[in-house]
Amino acid sequence: MQYLTTVLSLKSDRRGVTMLEYGLIAALVAVVAVTALATLGTNLSGTFTSVSDKLGSST
Repeated sequence: MQYLTTVLSLKSDRRGVTMLEYGLIAALVAVVAVTALATLGTNLSGTFTSVSDKLGSST
C-alpha cells in the first residue's frame, strides 16, 4: 500500500517539471549553436581557401 501511495504522490509532484523544461531548452539551444557554428566554419573555410587560391595565382 505504501508503494502505491508513493507512486501517486510522485505523479502529482510538479516541482521538477520546470527544471526539466529549462534543461530541454538549453539542450536545444546548444544543438542549434553547434550546428550553426559548424556550418559557418565550413563556409568560412571555403571562402578563405578561395581567397588564398586567387591571391596565390595572382603573384
